[in-house]
Amino acid sequence: MARGLKKTASTTAATLTPNTARCSNTAADAAKPVIFGGAVLANIDWTQPWFAPWRELGEPTAQQALQLQSVAEALNAITDAATREVSAGSGDIASTASVNTIRAGLSLGDAKEVKFVPQSALPDGQAYEDFIFKTGQVPTRDGLHDFFNGLCWHRFPLAKRRLNQLQAAEIEAQGISATRGPVRDALTLFDENVVLMHAPDEVWAALQARDWLKLFVDLREQWQHVHLVLFGHALVEKLITPYKSITGHVYRIANDINPYDEAALDAWLVQDLQAAKLATKPYEPLPVLGVPGWCADNAEWAYYEDTNVFRPKRQIAERLA
Repeated sequence: MARGLKKTASTTAATLTPNTARCSNTAADAAKPVIFGGAVLANIDWTQPWFAPWRELGEPTAQQALQLQSVAEALNAITDAATREVSAGSGDIASTASVNTIRAGLSLGDAKEVKFVPQSALPDGQAYEDFIFKTGQVPTRDGLHDFFNGLCWHRFPLAKRRLNQLQAAEIEAQGISATRGPVRDALTLFDENVVLMHAPDEVWAALQARDWLKLFVDLREQWQHVHLVLFGHALVEKLITPYKSITGHVYRIANDINPYDEAALDAWLVQDLQAAKLATKPYEPLPVLGVPGWCADNAEWAYYEDTNVFRPKRQIAERLA
């Protein structure tokens, strides 16, 4: 049965070799020169399609981090440049986040610029989210994870502030314990791994049904009308070294929102991100390398027959067993 793609032998999910832990001798380590952890920023291939929306802001910031030997200082430099450019009335890319905030018509007090500080600024025993909420400072390590987190603060300052407010409210109400609770779990998942999707109803329905062949093969032409925003910074970090099973959690953008207008999207998220909604975990899994154009191998129908990655819904799996 023809479905628009050529059928070939099934492929299997790629596997990753886990990092091995190292034991260290404290005295010996103290004598070694300090190695800048952010050196891995040089490994980012900005030509990959998933990095396209991040590139204009991210590539020069990564270069500056490598020069300054500090991710936090490079992220703060974006804020400083934005302040200067807004004051001068320039439309330079470095001022995008601040300009977008103004265009959103929201109170700047609600999106007060955060400052990026070294991880050592976080006091022992204080929750990361609580520290950000109370100080307006984001503890930042020199590496890919916190680099992309900082870029997301610049691209979506209102949404990131909203996530932090909700986290702080949960911490205030529930305290810190071994379990986070449904709202904090959902907030963490959003912050780390969410893909924002604006898509036709038929595409969304196929995603909800986990009907992968319909989603990616039968409806392949409709993907030209799909817009994805990789919001989760851990997800973006994983795509530095892409492998087939990388999966994001999709949060649907309302049909009446222009997903290409990041200021409008940022403002909409502030209103849509509510604790009651997040507690339901309103996400759908998406193996992101299944997105047409994001992997050469997915031009073959069999790519999507790999059930280790493109898993059917439990009910379907039970029926087929």
